[in-house]
Amino acid sequence: RFFAVIPCAGFGSRAGTATPKQYQDIAGLPMVVHTLKAFAGVARMAHGVLVLAPDDAHMDDVLAAYPQPLFGGSRTGGATRAESVRAGLRELVKHGAHDSDWVLVHDAARCLVTPEQINALIDACQGDAVGGLLAHKLADTLKVEANGRVAQTVDRADKWLAQTPQMFRMGVLLNALEHAGSAVTDESSAIEAIGLSPRLVPGNAHNFKVTYPEDFALAAAILNSRH
Repeated sequence: RFFAVIPCAGFGSRAGTATPKQYQDIAGLPMVVHTLKAFAGVARMAHGVLVLAPDDAHMDDVLAAYPQPLFGGSRTGGATRAESVRAGLRELVKHGAHDSDWVLVHDAARCLVTPEQINALIDACQGDAVGGLLAHKLADTLKVEANGRVAQTVDRADKWLAQTPQMFRMGVLLNALEHAGSAVTDESSAIEAIGLSPRLVPGNAHNFKVTYPEDFALAAAILNSRH
């Protein structure tokens, strides 16, 4: 079976918004609603958990206005992404998820993901011994910086930008995150730390994480173009 965890406990300070960025309107809907609608379009998804901050004051109103039957909320978010994902996995276990089930972890702020991309990840990884992640092959020249100046140019031939969803077996991922601690910034890093090699599944440049103020206009333009 396939489950989803959407960590949604952060504020997104780099976005420069007055409220958590995942609740900012983009193309007529709160950002997180675009994300949830993409997962709702994947018929194979059994259940999802939104991992919220303990003091979240927005999601109840959002779900009342835009019901998402696939997802339940859990105010168990931690100070880091890894803590929030671990809390989401434990919540799924309460809902009957087993160690052998697959879980897809996705950033709430990657609101441009599509059901087609999610299905492509599932198709590529459901028969894999490890699992994998959507990623985008690096197109730009990559520089190493030292004191504001270029110290080195890095060969980009084997470099990929990690995206989400990232899809792994429930038991393996929970174990990996518990061993990796809170410093890892994505699930693949935790899986790598226990000696496994996740599969890279080609994604799309549109599946970027809305992070900076200028990203909102670009995301809105892409979403509006789809309509």
